Amino acid sequence: MGDRAYATSGSAQNPLPAPPGRTVNGAATNGTAAPKPVPAVPPRVPAVPPYQYRPKPYPPPSRSRYRSRRNWCCTCCLWFTLLLIGLVFLAAIAAGVLYVLYHPRKPTFNVTSLRLTSLNVSSSSDLLSARLNFTVTARNPNQKIFFSYGDVSISAYSNSVDLADGSIPAFLLDPNNVTIIPVSLSSSGRSVDPSEATDLMKRKSYPLEIVLDTKAGVKIGRLRSFKIAIRVSCTGISAGVAKAVSMAPSPSPKLPPPPPPSIDAKCKPKIKILSWTF
Repeated sequence: MGDRAYATSGSAQNPLPAPPGRTVNGAATNGTAAPKPVPAVPPRVPAVPPYQYRPKPYPPPSRSRYRSRRNWCCTCCLWFTLLLIGLVFLAAIAAGVLYVLYHPRKPTFNVTSLRLTSLNVSSSSDLLSARLNFTVTARNPNQKIFFSYGDVSISAYSNSVDLADGSIPAFLLDPNNVTIIPVSLSSSGRSVDPSEATDLMKRKSYPLEIVLDTKAGVKIGRLRSFKIAIRVSCTGISAGVAKAVSMAPSPSPKLPPPPPPSIDAKCKPKIKILSWTF
């Protein structure tokens, strides 16, 4: 009856082409199963930081403020300079008036007598012991000016070696007056340098320097000045150790010791500021 058509061997070896694969989300499947869709992850919202106070920056100062400060400083400096010049001018006028009215002259000091009673130096321990007596004469040649002196510290030196020290109380030097001040200095067991001790032992006559340190002020009527430090240095003195006077025992009274030899050593007063003198 009717004949069925059968596929030949050639058709079995060459199968029909497969239908083209479908695409899922833009990717070709090539005939395989479509992948499962990836769920969408919502974006992370950044955490809001806590509120922080931020002060507002100050505006830069204007130039007018700087100018006002500079002008104020210049004005103060100008007035201070003018005031200082005025004070100096008034002081110069006052000094001129005082000079015309009083003709001030500085006082003078002299060492009028000196005796080196003893001076011993120990050769084994370099210890010095000395004693000397002298007289200082102070003269005030002014007619209406007083000179007031505080406590006076006195030292005696020989070639920069401090031989003895002492002091005298404060005194007032009256106008047109002469004040005689007796002074006695002594030292015992004072340590000295070995070379200085050797030099002192070799000498028979010693060059001496008398130094007086005090504070002095001026008084004119009811006007008094403040006291300033002064140093009076007396040089050009040379003395040897005085010989002891032996007194024979007798019923007669003892004779007084001979007076110290008279000298006339000039002294120079200078103003003292710290360790400097002018």
